[in-house]
Amino acid sequence: MITAHTLVTRCGGRELRWGQRTFMMGVVNATPDSFSGDGIADDPDAAVRQAKRFVDDGADVIDIGGESTRPGATPVGADEEMRRVVPVIERITQAVDLPLSIDTHKSAVADAALNAGVSMINDVWGLKHDPHLADLAAEAGVPIVLMHNQQGTGYEDLVAEILDSLQRSIEAARAAGVPKDSIIVDPGIGFGKTAEQSLEVLRRLDEFQILGQPLLVGTSRKSAIGLVLDLPVDQRLEGTAATVAVAIAKGADMVRVHDVRAMARVARMTDAIVRGWPAADPP
Repeated sequence: MITAHTLVTRCGGRELRWGQRTFMMGVVNATPDSFSGDGIADDPDAAVRQAKRFVDDGADVIDIGGESTRPGATPVGADEEMRRVVPVIERITQAVDLPLSIDTHKSAVADAALNAGVSMINDVWGLKHDPHLADLAAEAGVPIVLMHNQQGTGYEDLVAEILDSLQRSIEAARAAGVPKDSIIVDPGIGFGKTAEQSLEVLRRLDEFQILGQPLLVGTSRKSAIGLVLDLPVDQRLEGTAATVAVAIAKGADMVRVHDVRAMARVARMTDAIVRGWPAADPP
């Protein structure tokens, strides 16, 4: 029986052997208006320093984005997004030996990023905005992250509807020629969901195993944490740690985080409990 944990995803010359440990995706925001307060904007040198720090802190993949996805953010055109991310990608690929991911829902941006050196596509709209992203992933032979997202927060059956949407995204990717072992799914914590709905998704994360794909979860510094703890974005480290630990216990295979060193420690401890210790493939 093929399950997520029998898959091996090849990314940038490395192998992600799912199920052995939790993988860390570190976030580099090449934006001036990141919700997390860590936007680098027009400073490739700062991006390189951050990427090098992520390597030391235990990241496995670095995710680079040029358009803020925070609620109310001003949309960015493809040309401006490329202007922000391509120089950062080019500099980081020369400075660190880790796979890079492009966080975009535009095929033009993904194409430019692939040419600049990324080896993963992270689509926050799960091919609903631009299906051609799947064609690019198939042609380039790179993995793609398919996240659930929607306009509004209306659901009749929250998890069932998210699962159905993700299944349709998976089918679209497979139809475009993306292999099963190159598809990663993300339930989209905080995207098209209230805080209460995001917490319910985390609580029921084990139900996403039915998709049979590796599961990425991004809770880092999210608004649900701020609402529960009544804390600003720069004081959500402990809340993020709690959500990362629960996500791993409920089946997350990769976590997308801003605070790589702290969350790598949380993941390593949680892995020791959930997956066994010593780890088969330690970081």
